[in-house]
Amino acid sequence: MTSASSPPPSVPAPSGVRLRIADQPRRGSTARRIDGAWWPRSYDLAAELPGLLGGLPDAWGRIGSVLVNGDTWPACPERMVVAGQAVHIGRTDSPTAPHTVCLLAPGRGRWDLLVVPPATEEAEAGRIMERAVEQGV
Repeated sequence: MTSASSPPPSVPAPSGVRLRIADQPRRGSTARRIDGAWWPRSYDLAAELPGLLGGLPDAWGRIGSVLVNGDTWPACPERMVVAGQAVHIGRTDSPTAPHTVCLLAPGRGRWDLLVVPPATEEAEAGRIMERAVEQGV
C-alpha cells in the first residue's frame, strides 16, 4: 500500500464518475489504508471501470492492473482495453477487503479505493465517501 507518488488534493472527477480522492498522501507509520472512495452505479466492472480509470488523477499514471474481490464483482473480464491501454483484472476472494479495489500503476505505485455499494442511498454514500477520504478507513 505504498505509493511512489502521492495523489493531488481532491479533484472533481469527470462528469458522471462518483469518486473522491484523499487530500493527504500516505506517510510512514501513519499510512492510510484507503486512498479514496468510488461509488459505481452497478457491479458491471466492464461498464464501470473505464469511467473510474478516466477519473483518476494524472499523477497516478497509467493503471496497468486492477484487483477486485470476486464475490463483490461476480462477472469481470481478465483483461480490458481502456482508452487504448490494456488493463489486467485480477480477482481475489479475500474476506478482509470485499469492498475495495486496488489499482496498480507500474513504476508509480498502488492505490486502494473503498467501493461504496451501488444501491447505497445518495446521502449515505456521501457520508461514507467523506469518511473514507478524511480518515483513510
